[in-house]
Amino acid sequence: MSTVNTVSVHILDKEYQVACPEDQQAELIISARYLDKQMRAIRDTGKVIGLERIAVMAALNISHELLKASGQGTVPAVADEAVDTTAVASLQRKVDEALYQLRQLEIG
Repeated sequence: MSTVNTVSVHILDKEYQVACPEDQQAELIISARYLDKQMRAIRDTGKVIGLERIAVMAALNISHELLKASGQGTVPAVADEAVDTTAVASLQRKVDEALYQLRQLEIG
């Protein structure tokens, strides 16, 4: 079992502290850099305003890329055994936490 540490990542010039198992820190940092790149590209178009909207658009784009890369092309049915519900729930929690933190930054 690996140790869980707090990792600092930067997305759109904001710092986030994320709890992450030690053996997954490199992947977290790479993921944060990719998300930052995607969000910057969306923001720089000038068509999407607001951190939350930029984050949602980035999440949709990344989800689409993931589905295409997995060869599914479309969202699998919930009953499909190929769906890893644990992974989906984990991703959902991470997206929810990121959106919550973005809302807190917009309020503050």
